[in-house]
Amino acid sequence: MCTAISLTTQDHYFGRNLDLEYSYIEMITITPRNYPFPFRQKETIAQHYAMIGTAFVQDNYPLYYDATNEKGLSMAGLNFPDNAYYFPSEHSKDNITPYEFIPWILGQCATVAETRELLENLNLLKESFSKELPLSPLHWMIADKKESIVVESVEDGLRIYDNPVGVLTNNPPFEMQLFHLNNYMNLSNDPPKNHFSKELDLRKYSNGMGAMGLPGDWSSQSRFVRASFAKMNSKSEDLEKESVNQFFHLLGSVEFPRGCVEMKKDIYEITVYSSCCNTDKGIYYYKTYENFCITAVDIHKENLDSAELICYPMRKEPQITWQN
Repeated sequence: MCTAISLTTQDHYFGRNLDLEYSYIEMITITPRNYPFPFRQKETIAQHYAMIGTAFVQDNYPLYYDATNEKGLSMAGLNFPDNAYYFPSEHSKDNITPYEFIPWILGQCATVAETRELLENLNLLKESFSKELPLSPLHWMIADKKESIVVESVEDGLRIYDNPVGVLTNNPPFEMQLFHLNNYMNLSNDPPKNHFSKELDLRKYSNGMGAMGLPGDWSSQSRFVRASFAKMNSKSEDLEKESVNQFFHLLGSVEFPRGCVEMKKDIYEITVYSSCCNTDKGIYYYKTYENFCITAVDIHKENLDSAELICYPMRKEPQITWQN
C-alpha cells in the first residue's frame, strides 16, 4: 500500500510512502535527456525531459515508482488491486504499457494541462515488462505547482479526476476516496465545542480533541482521510529545510511500523521508503525504513545531456548522530 502527497509552500513538493512487505533493489535514478526511451508500440523517444525518482532498473530500463521531470511535473504509481484494468491494443490509440506510463508522460509534458491533452488518446496495455515482473495493478497521481489529477484505468475505461486535496492512497477508486471525506467534515484543528447537550457541562481535557474520530488504522481509506486532514491543515515555514521536514512529518502520519500489518506468517508490510522532491529545484530527498536520516540527490548536479542512466543506491544503513 502507499500514500502520495503534493504540497506547496514557497516551492512545490511531491513525494510518497512506498509500503510493501518486500523490497526490490530500488535506486534513485536520473534519466538524462538523451537516454533513448523505447516503447512497446510507440517509436523510441530519443530526446525528452530529464527526470529523477526512485526506480527498479531492469535491463537498463528504469521502472519508476515515482519521478519528477526537470520542468517540475511529478508522477507516482500506487497499488490499485482489484480495480485496475488494462486493455488490448487499439489501432487509433497511444498504446502504452503501465510500466511505460511515467516516462511517457514525464518525458513529454511540462504541466498537468499538457498531460491532460496527452491522456486524451491513451490506452493502457495489458502487457508486463517481462515474465519475471508481472503486471502491477496501479493508479497514478500527477501534479505540478498549480494542480493535481488522478488517472485510473478501470473496466469501463480511462478515468481522470481533479484532485483538490493533493493526496492519493490505494483503494477504493479515487472518486470514492474523495467522497468519503464528507463523513469527517466535523473534524477540526480547533478545540471542540459542546454540542452533545446544553444540560451537561462538558469540557475539553486535552489538546487535539477537535480531531477525535480521525481514523488511526492502516487501511488505504483511513490513510487517505488522515493524510488529507494533516495536509490540508499543514503549516510550514517557506524555507527549504522547514518545508522538507514538514513534508516528511506528513508522510510519517501514515507510515507502517513493522508488525502492525501482517501479510502472512511473520511477513509484515512496512514503509520501505519515503520521498520528497522539491520540483522547482529538482532535489530529490528520501529516507528508508532502516535509515531515518534524510538523503538528497540534485538532478542539476549531473550531466543532463548524457545518454546513460545515473543511479544511486539507497542508503539503508541506520545513521545515528552521537551528542556525547
